[in-house]
Amino acid sequence: MNTAEHSPRVIELLPDDLLETLRDRAAGYDERNEFFTEDLEDLKAAGYLTMLVPEEFGGHGFTLQEVSRAQRRLAQAAPATALGVNMHHVIMGVAYTMWLRGIDTLNWVFEDAVNGEIFAFGISEGGNDAVLFDSVSTAEPTDEGGYTVTGTKIFTSLSPVWDKLLVHARRSDKDELVFGFIERGAEGIEVKNDWNTLGMRASQSCTTKLHDVAMKPAHVGAHTPLGPNPDPLVFGIFGPFELLLASVYAGIGERAVNLAVEITGNRRSHVNNAPYSHDPDIRWQIADAGILMDGVLLQLDKLTDDVDHLTERDYGSKWFLHFSGVKNRATEAAKTAVELAVRTTGGAQYFRTSELQRLYRDVLAGLYHPSDNESLHASYAKALLGPVN
Repeated sequence: MNTAEHSPRVIELLPDDLLETLRDRAAGYDERNEFFTEDLEDLKAAGYLTMLVPEEFGGHGFTLQEVSRAQRRLAQAAPATALGVNMHHVIMGVAYTMWLRGIDTLNWVFEDAVNGEIFAFGISEGGNDAVLFDSVSTAEPTDEGGYTVTGTKIFTSLSPVWDKLLVHARRSDKDELVFGFIERGAEGIEVKNDWNTLGMRASQSCTTKLHDVAMKPAHVGAHTPLGPNPDPLVFGIFGPFELLLASVYAGIGERAVNLAVEITGNRRSHVNNAPYSHDPDIRWQIADAGILMDGVLLQLDKLTDDVDHLTERDYGSKWFLHFSGVKNRATEAAKTAVELAVRTTGGAQYFRTSELQRLYRDVLAGLYHPSDNESLHASYAKALLGPVN
């Protein structure tokens, strides 16, 4: 059921031996609550961080669909590593979708990535349920055309290693948002060592506090109105963010199904003197997990391909609904698939040595990523029923 296995370029970039190495490290990173340093070195050496960079800039020239498949494959081995590196790919996705539109203002992002820089995503803020469409951080204009940014960003994956961080803030002089990049060496940045969570521990998505941090004029990406809007940079964040998040959690769900198949095929029932994979109740539950994941994979492949051809396909205002929808379907389906796998594979999976218990903890992080289930339903209700007076 893994369509990623049918992508030769993905297999070449993530061969089986590398995946096994990453899988072997994952439990240790989780147990020690430690960043995936060795994984990142191996992925950088393989060129994994420049997948989405067009060939003309020195990258691999992968499509978003191929990157989605690669992230699913990586998540089957090391979910927290996949989630962490995902945020770099989201920034590449912003530049990629703008490049597809013929907008070159973020082409420098490709060049910096090819030169080895790591990008990260600093949008989430405590209590800001508007997410991309407002900010509780503030941006003070400077005489040179840049800004100084003050605020607190949460769930900042890749905290130990990022070179440039995409942030947004509300301008102090008008009701407008500014999106742009800050550099790690800038004064006023404090990365807190506060990542001690139930799952996705190796991502080290620590809190980042900003106090009058310089955003250079050259690193200003866009100015947008408050509220939902079709700005190309906002689209570029929203689409790849949701689709690549969905890819990571879909990979976890796929791995859970594969483990359930493997474990129930090897465990034997004393009563029936047969593998547990012959038990009709277990077969039903594992089949249910497979059905759930199959639908998600098909939708992911379709929507990522649509983004790869965004100048030819236009969903209008429904783009954001589709992005939010597939993210929620992927995370909910993966959560259910992992739980079904745990239910069907016996009490040994309750021990800390079990891969499935780690997947069970990791998959829960998907509930907290935007767009959450509540905002998805609110958006669909507004689209279908109109606003509430």
